[in-house]
Amino acid sequence: MANIKSAIKRAKLSEERRSHNASIKSDMRTAVKTVETLVTNNDLENAKEAFKTASKKLDKAARKGLIHQNATARQKSRLAKQVNA
Repeated sequence: MANIKSAIKRAKLSEERRSHNASIKSDMRTAVKTVETLVTNNDLENAKEAFKTASKKLDKAARKGLIHQNATARQKSRLAKQVNA
């Protein structure tokens, strides 16, 4: 445990950020899984709408530095292939 006041503050801030980032990542993964599920069930109309949402969430996560931009591009590309197939 930190003894210095500034270290205590940094530890608290780090925990808050970790919690917030975990929430955003979880939301992003859920959106991606929703698209994959809809594609599996051949519900392409809803899959296209869900893809737009998932794409926005992936882009936002990349902008915030939660995942790498190339990882975002790769995931979006794979999802787009599934939706358009």
